[in-house]
Amino acid sequence: MAHAVPTRGTSTGARTGAGTGASGASGASGASGHTPPDVFGARTHLLAKWAMPLAIGLVYGYWAASIRRHGGPITGWNLLFGFMTVLAFAILWYVVREVADRLPREGHAVLWGAFAGSALGFLYSGSGVAMFTCILVSLLLAAAVTAGLYYHYATHQDAEEARTARTRNPVRAGTT
Repeated sequence: MAHAVPTRGTSTGARTGAGTGASGASGASGASGHTPPDVFGARTHLLAKWAMPLAIGLVYGYWAASIRRHGGPITGWNLLFGFMTVLAFAILWYVVREVADRLPREGHAVLWGAFAGSALGFLYSGSGVAMFTCILVSLLLAAAVTAGLYYHYATHQDAEEARTARTRNPVRAGTT
């Protein structure tokens, strides 16, 4: 016999705060029935998805242009270099994001790690340091980003898979 499982904050399992749709479902998409509140709409998320790489790219391009001019005057070529860097950074971000979403967690983490290491290496090489130092620092950052993202994806995906497995194959007490 199936019984309702109480959700957090209630003793009866009745959902609070989530409106019911036309099918009577509460709108919770997670296997556990709990989804965090979404205070922004789909339009805001779409805007942030496309505007964030551009905003970070603007900071990155300004940084690259200021490193390249070595404290000298701002010239038209310097501005062109900065804007081309913004364009390249933003396009690469969009491409990495689209490709990484199609990869398994290992490839996803490695791709973002390579992107972060390459971005730092490009900036650091413009400052005039030895190439060995630039490569070493870039590889260290790439390894750190890869390890951090792999840990994040592994722990979150494993937890999602466990929740999904529990809901698909519930243990039935008293059945043989």
